[in-house]
Amino acid sequence: MVVAALALLFVAPAHADTLIDNVNGITLDKDGKLVRFTGLVIDTEGKVKALLDRKDKRPERPDFKQDAKGKTLIPGLIDAHGHVMGLGFSLMTLDLSDTTSLAEAQAAIKKYAADNPETPWIIGRGWNQEKWGLGRFPTAADIDSVVADRPVWLERVDGHAGWANSAAMRTARVTAETKAPEGGRIETANGQPSGVFVDAAANLIAAAVPKPLARDRDRAFLLAQQKLLEQGITTIADMGTTIEDWQSFRRAGDKHALAIRIISYGHDIDNMALIGGPGPTPWLYGDKLRMVGVKLYLDGALGSRGAWLKAPYADAPGQKGLPLLTPAQLRNKMVRASMDKFQVAVHAIGDAANAEALDAIADLNADLPGERRWRIEHAQIVDPADIPRFMQLGVIASMQPIHQPSDRLMAEARLGPERLAGAYAWRSMEKAGVRLAFGSDVPVESANPFPGIAAAISRTDAAGQPFGGWHPEEAVSRETALDGFTRSAAYAGFAEDRIGTLMPGMRADFLILGADPLLASPSEIRQMTPLETWVGGYRYYKKKGD
Repeated sequence: MVVAALALLFVAPAHADTLIDNVNGITLDKDGKLVRFTGLVIDTEGKVKALLDRKDKRPERPDFKQDAKGKTLIPGLIDAHGHVMGLGFSLMTLDLSDTTSLAEAQAAIKKYAADNPETPWIIGRGWNQEKWGLGRFPTAADIDSVVADRPVWLERVDGHAGWANSAAMRTARVTAETKAPEGGRIETANGQPSGVFVDAAANLIAAAVPKPLARDRDRAFLLAQQKLLEQGITTIADMGTTIEDWQSFRRAGDKHALAIRIISYGHDIDNMALIGGPGPTPWLYGDKLRMVGVKLYLDGALGSRGAWLKAPYADAPGQKGLPLLTPAQLRNKMVRASMDKFQVAVHAIGDAANAEALDAIADLNADLPGERRWRIEHAQIVDPADIPRFMQLGVIASMQPIHQPSDRLMAEARLGPERLAGAYAWRSMEKAGVRLAFGSDVPVESANPFPGIAAAISRTDAAGQPFGGWHPEEAVSRETALDGFTRSAAYAGFAEDRIGTLMPGMRADFLILGADPLLASPSEIRQMTPLETWVGGYRYYKKKGD
């Protein structure tokens, strides 16, 4: 019912000459300078017509006027790195992200199986053995004890490993003789696959999972879109769009049901070429959808020890992680994309992966003219010596502040205290002159940007721990955090000419909040939720009771 009502809501046109008055208005201008205002005028095209100060004359007869009663108005927030369909499917399948122990996860799996007796496979995501304090990866036997009669396949919270039961491995014909593909690892016990498949090896099971139908995809998209609007995300960079994802976005646009803006990065070269063809697409559906570039994976994640490190893991001395591309493969893909003017975003979490991505960019900068706006996604563990190279090479650091409080204990275990100087190093990047774009990596984390803003300025978790912040020297200012989720996030997707600020001529994407995030405490910011979410001058979400 919610999805159906939402689809009907989207066909309504934007109001003409709208005035949102009596606001505590906040935006950054094109140069990042803070601008405050008390009234916002929106034109017939859904663009900002004027910002008004208290002394400025108001339009006499606007077609629509709203008195915001002193509430705060900020630009719509942009998630610079997320996975739209991953969020949608997580809302439709088993979610283990809130489980705090293996026993809780087992109970959730058992309940889901009982509640969905007709489902041929049990699919889900969100498990995290570090959060459980398990001290090991889970095993197929751990699932078999609660569900043995149907295949079960559960992605790890970071999406870089999967957990299967014995029925799933039998269905996928995975045995002791099965070899891990390049860039992947099969966890084993007594010479047998134990049930966890890391990075490229996950496809050994995933390939056997029934593919969702178009109607499943469309429902997932609408669920994701509604969740993003509720959380204040008006634009998201979809990192790893497949042709099937793109078709869902297009179907929503064709039906006038596309509310959020999506800046798409194709999942590797094949999807990039299928979607964009000879180059990036134009903006579609009134600046709601554009495919601008390609997402390449250079390594895995820290939690599954797939992140590629320069030195072995402190808690697994024989492992350095998994490079997913050879140097030649990485450069060939980057050249292929860049020659057709696609922007390149490289997933690099470990310090070795970040160094290799920077080396590849340095090699290509000399040969490829024009503005590339190279992006490194995550840039979580960076050798401090490599940080200045981001600025020197014109690389955008696309980082997710909320990963830091989620990962800090695990990062300490994986790296040891002496190797944390370049970990989640937002302030060091900023001081080096690097452009920071902030996001969530949803559904790895919640898309809710306010905990991310709070983490960026405090380096603490939801409980305010650790006291004083984890490596507090890497915290950034409130203005920098807001910039990372607005102006610089737009710049990172070649969209700064239309979104990211509320200066005249820009799209009127904004939120109305109950408090000022530039004055509130980190704990207050974490609790913020939009009272209203507007995209292109039209209100798509209003919190019940307001």
